[in-house]
Amino acid sequence: MEKRLKSWQGWLLFLLTMGVVFVFGVLAASITERRAETASIFNNRKTEITGIESRNEAFKDNYPREYETWRQTSDTSFQSLFNGNRAVDVLEARPNMVILWAGYAFAKDYLSPRGHFYAVDDIRATLRTGAPTSPDDGPQFANCWTCKSPDVPRMMQELGVETFYRTKWAALGAEVVNPIGCADCHEPTNMNLQISRPALIEAFERRGLDIARATHQEMRSLVCAQCHVEYYFKGESRQVTFPWDKGTTVEDMERYYDSIGFADYTHKLSKAPIIKAQHPGYEVALTGIHGQRGVSCADCHLPYISEGGVKFSDHHIQSPLNAIDRTCQVCHRESEATLRNNVYERQQKANEMRNRVETELATAHIEAKFAWDKGATEAQMKNVLKLLRQAQWRWDFAVASHGGSFHAPQETQRILGNSLDKTMQARLAISKVLAAMGHIDNVPMPDISTKAKAQKYIGLDIPAEKAAKEKFLKTVAPEWLKKARENGRIIG
Repeated sequence: MEKRLKSWQGWLLFLLTMGVVFVFGVLAASITERRAETASIFNNRKTEITGIESRNEAFKDNYPREYETWRQTSDTSFQSLFNGNRAVDVLEARPNMVILWAGYAFAKDYLSPRGHFYAVDDIRATLRTGAPTSPDDGPQFANCWTCKSPDVPRMMQELGVETFYRTKWAALGAEVVNPIGCADCHEPTNMNLQISRPALIEAFERRGLDIARATHQEMRSLVCAQCHVEYYFKGESRQVTFPWDKGTTVEDMERYYDSIGFADYTHKLSKAPIIKAQHPGYEVALTGIHGQRGVSCADCHLPYISEGGVKFSDHHIQSPLNAIDRTCQVCHRESEATLRNNVYERQQKANEMRNRVETELATAHIEAKFAWDKGATEAQMKNVLKLLRQAQWRWDFAVASHGGSFHAPQETQRILGNSLDKTMQARLAISKVLAAMGHIDNVPMPDISTKAKAQKYIGLDIPAEKAAKEKFLKTVAPEWLKKARENGRIIG
């Protein structure tokens, strides 16, 4: 006997069907509307842009919302518990870092990063780039410009990538003048996401991967991974290279560097061959829960905004803590205060370990110098140098990964813990070397309680360096900008 639906069941089924139809109708209308918006934007562009357009202002009329939010990266008013977007003298706050970088330019000057708007200004002003007086002057090569400007892809195209890397930094001072912006991440004709730097593509190819097959969601992180990664300058060609051939963990990259015998510098005090980590934010983020779940950099650092019926990405790239309602709360239902405190708690724990490592590791370098001064041999110090190299690489990797204490708190703590372990092993090894030479007392420690005292201890003449830089900024740098304007490299 056929079973018939009850009246209320029929009505329920009808209403459910109508609901589903309504939802799909709204979805279809939304898609159509978005396509219409996109078509309207591209059909009504006021400026035709072709080739590599490095002047960010050229995109202003076509994409006013994105451009205006990008301009907001010039705002330096945000401050969280530990950082913000103001330039803070990190060496002044943590003078042990001067000791850790003894023999390397970072011991002269290290400020916390500001917004992308200041990328070119800040690399001109830092003591790390010296004070060149001519295009062939100064220690730095043009590869130092690589991540600072959309003028870089233009110059790579004009000069050739290999020639660009080998050119002196000062030689391109009048060419690399526009800060990080539109053409770094977007194709100018259709604004699709693109990889504009060859090093990332080459790193994928060496691992047998095709970056052209990346999804749109993956590209929303990969455009950031062009720069927010670990890299080094390879060989005499000075080629920017990502050490990913054996993998992207801190141990994988260490194995790569060890296999080629690479060191960025020899530590001035301990003589350890040091690897200077750059800013492996992408690699560390991959190990965290958000990275593992497919959350992209743009999801949190370029959240969407709806304005006048138009949905677009907020290009005010900054800490997600300054827009929790549009970042964290898109997925999480906790209050702003709870979410913010969750981040601070992770940062506090990582910083506690970081501070301990910096104190112990600086002490270890000074103790190693004392051992050398006492007449230690290379054979006696071989294991010490290896441990110091391993300890500092791990410390620097964790610290240089901006946001690592949130992106991957467990991995960051693991790396810092391993760094502390290697440091204490190094100190124990040094004590054994000293004991073998008859020294069983504590090693006398210099006063390195301030940046100035630490820099003086390692032999830096910072007043002279600052005077030379100030002269450069008053004489040479303005000439760069004058020439750039005359050649149309800058709008306005």
